[in-house]
Amino acid sequence: MPAPAPRQHPDPLSLDAAAVLAWYDRHARALPWRVSPADRARGVRPNPYHVWLSEIMLQQTTIAAVRAYFGKFVSAWPTVDDLAAAPLDDVLAAWAGLGYYARARNLHACAQEVAIRHGGVFPDTAAALRELPGIGAYTSAAIAAICFDERAAVVDGNVERVAARFTALPVPVREAKPEIHALVQEAVPERAGDFAQAMMDIGATVCAPRRANCLVCPLTGDCRGHRSGAPLAYPVPAEKKARPERYGHAFVMRRGDGAVFVRQRGPKGMLAKMTEVPGSDWLDAKAAPSFPVAAAWRPAGEVVHVFTHFRLTLSVWSAETGEALDEGWWSAREALSGEALPSLFRKVLKQAGLVA
Repeated sequence: MPAPAPRQHPDPLSLDAAAVLAWYDRHARALPWRVSPADRARGVRPNPYHVWLSEIMLQQTTIAAVRAYFGKFVSAWPTVDDLAAAPLDDVLAAWAGLGYYARARNLHACAQEVAIRHGGVFPDTAAALRELPGIGAYTSAAIAAICFDERAAVVDGNVERVAARFTALPVPVREAKPEIHALVQEAVPERAGDFAQAMMDIGATVCAPRRANCLVCPLTGDCRGHRSGAPLAYPVPAEKKARPERYGHAFVMRRGDGAVFVRQRGPKGMLAKMTEVPGSDWLDAKAAPSFPVAAAWRPAGEVVHVFTHFRLTLSVWSAETGEALDEGWWSAREALSGEALPSLFRKVLKQAGLVA
């Protein structure tokens, strides 16, 4: 529905931090990387390694997807020093399926920097944290606030939505990010970490994308979106741009013993250093396949994968051959699950009937 015209309010709005914290003390989500507000009040400190790891994993990913990966990582590498000492290929393999693979490479580089330059101890300010690989403005603020109670505004997508509804923001969020940041920053109390997590929880569970449960929201009293009678009209949606289409081919080479030929992608670009089956370039228009070896190639259908900036359609081809390419290796069929295969190439192998 269209957003109603915002009312004119001469009085400035402010977030009620005390109400937010009181709500959080009763309703905080239990997350494996989080210290509960009750434990925090007893002096239990959050583990910066756990908070950092979870924040990196949660970028562009849901909590439901991250739980299992977080458990797998802290089981394999209990400390940042352990992660720093791990081979990058092992980290990429453990990350496979979580997406946005530059995060995994930056994760490993950051762990090494913390281990080598900081003695395995994370810096305790947002400014110092931002100097580490893969840590930007949001992540540095989140770690500094949650772990060290630095009074930094932590503004993720959930918090942006809460702020947009609270202020009945008349423009899309991306056009008012400084104003939203200032609103949150002004409200940050001494319990900065609990406040940051409380605002995230309110956005995830109360002021959700398709649901505004105003009856239980601690911010309802001053919320202009609630007063408008149409809180779901906010945030005002931004104009969507058409997602470009790209096309390519994927070649599944099977050996007589069932092994599949795979290789590592280059060190830069999309899915860098991840494992793939041989394939073509990804082009703006469909093109005929240029097969990597002479064999009885058969079509195995198509897979579609949506990246942030484009939609990719791959035609999958399958052939039995013992001929290998110059770069790559044969992976036994039962070993494919342990390869650093991103979701795209797991789809390819599934389309070829080689993985479940």
